[in-house]
Amino acid sequence: MNPADIASWISDAQKAFSAANDLETLKVARLAHTGDKAPISLASRALGSLAPDEKASVGKLIGDAKAEIAKALAVATEKLEAERDAKVLLEEVVDITLPVSRRHRGGLHPITIIKNEISDFFIEQGYAVEEGPELESGWLNFDALNIPADHPARTMQDTFFIEPIESGVVLRTQTSPVQIRSMLTQEPPIYMICPGRTFRADELDATHSPVFHQVEGLVIDKGITMAHLKGTLDNFARHMFGPDVVTRLRPSFFPFTEPSAEVDIFFNGRWIEWGGCGMVNPRVLTTCGIDTDIYTGFAFGMGLERTLMVRHGITDMHDIVEGDLRFTRQFGVGL
Repeated sequence: MNPADIASWISDAQKAFSAANDLETLKVARLAHTGDKAPISLASRALGSLAPDEKASVGKLIGDAKAEIAKALAVATEKLEAERDAKVLLEEVVDITLPVSRRHRGGLHPITIIKNEISDFFIEQGYAVEEGPELESGWLNFDALNIPADHPARTMQDTFFIEPIESGVVLRTQTSPVQIRSMLTQEPPIYMICPGRTFRADELDATHSPVFHQVEGLVIDKGITMAHLKGTLDNFARHMFGPDVVTRLRPSFFPFTEPSAEVDIFFNGRWIEWGGCGMVNPRVLTTCGIDTDIYTGFAFGMGLERTLMVRHGITDMHDIVEGDLRFTRQFGVGL
């Protein structure tokens, strides 16, 4: 990882982004120069193996390089999106003389409605909404999150592994890999949430499903503390459950946060477990090439199904997943 190599990575990325003539080509170039197997990403993951006296200087070089690559990508994206939008305005015309359809419009599922509501809330706070693949590498889903090889979450009883097993590919068990992707490709400060679908080997019953949805949040910045986390969760809870809701944090353990806590809310006269949270474990920050002498951060995660069930008094998960229109129409079309 010498400066000449890093400079060549920047130059190659800039040339590839500039040469892209549409957004699809740019996507291929982006994956090649910022994806998991890109030289800059491999270099970031290798930082943890460097000696302490080398880590800071090399980490700064890599951080500056990632910023340059991200800047070039943003410029190319803005240009190509503008070209695409101009083309759409010229080519797509709506025939206003067509007769109106009076059939039922349909609508969004309540999980989609609540996901959009949460996304809008955090966008108003200045957060970005990030997405990632549901078919994920085991390294991003487990190792980068400081989950050891013998952890129960990595067993066949809990995780859907993709054959062949040696491929190391899983259906993601949480949306946390999106946080890792963000830390590997973005420079702090980072304020983001990642809503999405997740998979665990659970039987479908009144309170569990093998396919469910989460929203996770991540903040990485200078001087971030548990007080910032508590204030964020209080504000989030009041938005979702009303101004009178009360939150509390109970000490817990998660490999990727330290200290860690369970988030409870006092709602409708009882305490209800809502999700998990904590300060991002320094090992996770180091793995992602973030200087722990400068930055700290917090993370949290809640289940969308659980949030929906608590807020609306739903007692059976089957109502949410079975697609009965008599259930979903109660929430409006949400369009």
